[in-house]
Amino acid sequence: MAHIQLSNVSIDFPVFTTRSRGLLNTVLGLPMRDKARVEASGLRQVSVHALRDVSLLLRPGDRVGLIGSNGAGKTTLLRVLSGVYEPMQGELSFSGRIAALTDIMLGMDVDATGYDNIIMRGIVMGLTRKQAMGLIPSVEAFTQLGEHLQLPVRTYSQGMLLRLAFAVSTSVVPDILLMDEMIGAGDAKFFSQAKERINGLIEQVSILVLASHNEVILKSFCNRALVLKDGCVVMDGSVDDALAFHNIQQGVSP
Repeated sequence: MAHIQLSNVSIDFPVFTTRSRGLLNTVLGLPMRDKARVEASGLRQVSVHALRDVSLLLRPGDRVGLIGSNGAGKTTLLRVLSGVYEPMQGELSFSGRIAALTDIMLGMDVDATGYDNIIMRGIVMGLTRKQAMGLIPSVEAFTQLGEHLQLPVRTYSQGMLLRLAFAVSTSVVPDILLMDEMIGAGDAKFFSQAKERINGLIEQVSILVLASHNEVILKSFCNRALVLKDGCVVMDGSVDDALAFHNIQQGVSP
């Protein structure tokens, strides 16, 4: 039975720089007020507290939305759940196959052909080579790239590359699906096809975790929501209650 459990998980990112506040803001790329709390821990080192003491249990049937301002910790939490980041403190346990639609280009080689990239991306997703080769017919059908699949992907347009990466990433139904916003790139036809494919995928997975700023999407796909602020989970409840809580925090009128 699929599940994910986090127990008192914390993630800090060390940043080596001077103590200059102006330079620190530049390094972090966002105003200080929008980042997790920053502490000086030495003359030339600071730590960004990206997640702080997060405990969470996800069971089959959970469709969880992650709500929060930029820098609140949503993407970091998704990367912990997907195994990209290991907790610096606390524990993570899970069962089931996890797929993350957060970096769909991961494992692709621009000098390799489209066919080779299907296989390599499948292996990165945890498939055997034989299983990865089994993805080829469905990817061919979805992408409609034809003979271009025999060419190096560096010859592809950005739209063709996105179509290939998306097709491979959504060819296997996982137990747990992690998403950072919905797919919003590409032309209108691709967006329509991608939306239909994602909808079908979401219906089949046991657990969904979706980070989004879009209230309509959250209400459409989620039955539970977490509100994050400064790397902490400050609210865990229904989607409507979580959105209302977040809007009050942001000073947004209902």
